[in-house]
Amino acid sequence: MATDNDKRNNGRGQPEDVSRRNFMKYTGTALGGAVVGGLIGGVIGNSMMGKEPNAPAVPGEPETKQPVSFTQALMYMTQEQFQITEAAVERIFPADDLGPGAKALGVAFFIDHQLAGPWGINARDYMTGPFHEAEATQGYQLGFKRHELIAMGLNKIRDYTTEKYQKRFTELTPEEQDAVLTALEKDEVKMKGVPSSTFFQLLRQLTIEGVYADPLYSGNRNMDAWRMRNYPGNQMAYTDYIDKDEFVKLEPQSLANHLNMG
Repeated sequence: MATDNDKRNNGRGQPEDVSRRNFMKYTGTALGGAVVGGLIGGVIGNSMMGKEPNAPAVPGEPETKQPVSFTQALMYMTQEQFQITEAAVERIFPADDLGPGAKALGVAFFIDHQLAGPWGINARDYMTGPFHEAEATQGYQLGFKRHELIAMGLNKIRDYTTEKYQKRFTELTPEEQDAVLTALEKDEVKMKGVPSSTFFQLLRQLTIEGVYADPLYSGNRNMDAWRMRNYPGNQMAYTDYIDKDEFVKLEPQSLANHLNMG
């Protein structure tokens, strides 16, 4: 098993090149338990290291608990890669009057933890060549592991931004950051061995998953993305509400609530 140092060295040592919110409002394919991909084989155990302390008791009032939250520490990315990820995912799913964006929802931590686990190393995928251009129905067909592809893409964002703007990606205006991500999406940025659009699509997929995942996986902080959609999360039962004619708005529940962690 790789050590933390091995993971960080891998993240650092990859070859340098080897209206969004409206879509989120109306799509019904990325909610909670429907999210697939990054969640499968995720680093559940690594996300269960801590939680918010209970709020101090106020005289005359019952003690309340803070929303479910987990210790968030980097497991794969370098600090620089993490900062680029935070800025990039915020442009893919920005904060607005509907609620928080990807940064506040902890999506960058979700991505980092997925890359550190079995999903990040394609543990369940056949990874032996020959590699050919795949049909759309054939799924992931690259020789790079997912954590390698993401690290390569983040390093390319760093280098491309430095060359084009003489600034770090995190120092760009939102419009400039959008221009960089659009260039990646349109394959206007050259990466060795893979189209830049492939990296962008994987980053976008992970962003959506991190927004709507159960907080057990380190994204969707405090279940705020579920609240934006009035999604109840992982309720134990609906027997008290299923026969009601009116819509019942429920406080969302995380899987962690049923593990005595909330």
